[in-house]
Amino acid sequence: MAEINWLAVLLGALAFFLVGAIWYGVLFSKAWQKAAGMSDEKIQSGDMALIFGLTFLAELVISLTLWHGIARSGASDRAVMMMAVGFGATIMVPAIGINYLYLRKTFAHFLIDAGHFIFGMAAMGGVFLLFR
Repeated sequence: MAEINWLAVLLGALAFFLVGAIWYGVLFSKAWQKAAGMSDEKIQSGDMALIFGLTFLAELVISLTLWHGIARSGASDRAVMMMAVGFGATIMVPAIGINYLYLRKTFAHFLIDAGHFIFGMAAMGGVFLLFR
């Protein structure tokens, strides 16, 4: 396994997490809430510490996987961003799309969440460029 820069992995995950905070907290909070069929009460009823903790843990796994792939490939800066955005757009987005089809989620809900994955992965790739 190629050398892992744990600081880059941690900060890459944090970048993804911060994109999510802006995406769902500022930019699309009401649109996402409507598309997801979530009331204020339902949102507030969740264990947010657990939800945020597990979200960050999942983003750490994604960050570690992307870092490993980039380190093993010796990718150029351009290729790093292509891999990061490409992973979001061609793996993560189709995967949630499949789930959303069976869950009968709205297209608006899909677009909001898909955008988050693509921009989150772009942010992660940008962080990785700082550690090259």
